[in-house]
Amino acid sequence: MSETSTSLIRRLRGRAMGLAVAGTVLVLAAPASVTAAAAPDPVSVLSYTAKERKAALSYWTAARIKAVGKSVDLGPTGPKAKLYKGVALKTVGRLFFVNANGADTWCTATAVKSANRSAVMTAAHCVRRGSSPGNTNTEMVFVPGYHKGKRPYGTFAVRSAATPRTWVYDSTDDLSALVVDADKNGRKLTDVVGGQAIAFNRPVGGTISALGYSATRPQLGEELLRCVGTAKKADGTQAIPCDMTGGSSGGPWLAGFSTTTGKGTLISVNASLDSLTPTKMYGEIFGATAKKVYDRAQKA
Repeated sequence: MSETSTSLIRRLRGRAMGLAVAGTVLVLAAPASVTAAAAPDPVSVLSYTAKERKAALSYWTAARIKAVGKSVDLGPTGPKAKLYKGVALKTVGRLFFVNANGADTWCTATAVKSANRSAVMTAAHCVRRGSSPGNTNTEMVFVPGYHKGKRPYGTFAVRSAATPRTWVYDSTDDLSALVVDADKNGRKLTDVVGGQAIAFNRPVGGTISALGYSATRPQLGEELLRCVGTAKKADGTQAIPCDMTGGSSGGPWLAGFSTTTGKGTLISVNASLDSLTPTKMYGEIFGATAKKVYDRAQKA
């Protein structure tokens, strides 16, 4: 969910309607000499230049971050979302950016274990607008462990953002894997804050902790909120009871999460809600598509 109310409503997931000719199925065989066109790349990648990344770091001043939080008020924090209480959660942070409309805003994102020690998972709609290839976000930075204006582990500029092609053209598979630069001291992200484990093709179920910087008051994105519930299948996705709203988008769904260690296994991210007065949060089921997106990022 971004800061706007329209993004809080659960997306209608388009289903392609099969067209069949009654009675007979016709198969057209191509001549052996004709080479089939290559399948399109299932992963779409946005890249930001060194100049753009430097500009993003300069853009997000303490004053700008303070202002963006005050610019959005999505009502009181609901009863299901509680302040996170536990060991300092270094891996989860605010993802600041300028959206396709030119507005300052934020999502939530999570550092994960990766080959390049620089991968971050979030929602695809935190990177670009669905079904609209030209509408992408800019000035993107990740602040792990953000809390009340403090950036205890620094600010990391986003170098690239991978999303499923299906999101770019069909608004499905709402997930993204980012690659961030090293910090100002040359240290890679997970060398600084660690990384959550990530799992794919995990059966839906079990107790899940969902976290996010919701734009509800009194927190207004300044403090991390947490919902806890049992994941259940829901129309090709999965859902848990949760009433976090805009700003929590992209926040982690952690299985086996411990508030003592701050560790769990990432199995999805906050993607959409059931209504403007939410009772459920939806997240994609991380399968083959999610693995391709993650692999593209961790090998970058």
